[in-house]
Amino acid sequence: MDTPQSPKLEVIIPAYRMHTQSFLNILDGVTEEDAMKRIDGRTNHMIWMAGNFVNVRYAIAHVLDLQEEDPYQDLFYMGKTLDEHFSYPSLNELKSNFHTISPKVYERLLDVKDEQLAEVFQIDMNIPFVREDKLNFIGMCIGRQDYLAGQMALMRRLLNYPGMKYDVDENISY
Repeated sequence: MDTPQSPKLEVIIPAYRMHTQSFLNILDGVTEEDAMKRIDGRTNHMIWMAGNFVNVRYAIAHVLDLQEEDPYQDLFYMGKTLDEHFSYPSLNELKSNFHTISPKVYERLLDVKDEQLAEVFQIDMNIPFVREDKLNFIGMCIGRQDYLAGQMALMRRLLNYPGMKYDVDENISY
């Protein structure tokens, strides 16, 4: 396993890599048609969830000073509400985007130093027990991806796909 420069990320790194595996396993075999389905018109569809998941990786890139921009930022930034009138990207486009940003963020997570993680990063949540710094923002992003993975895994089952597998592709190093 790769060792981060910051020991503060020793929990984040495995979670990030497991999210990579989970994201791909959740979407495995899901058709484009099914990925656009909503349950009783009340849930987000898997395209929206996957797009928000990828957008969170771009948010981590941003906080780590990577100059990368999500091509679908307008659709997913800050969990923007699903709008059925929008034209959303395909699962294949989102997976491609995911594979573009994810290794760059991973490498940056390995290189970031404690001093950078301690830098103030205003997220304006006004939660008295959460220091608004880069480390806590990254932690919140990991939590968001946990939530989205759970939602997508549930949608997978609701759409009559087998449960997500926990297979690990050792060729994916991010």
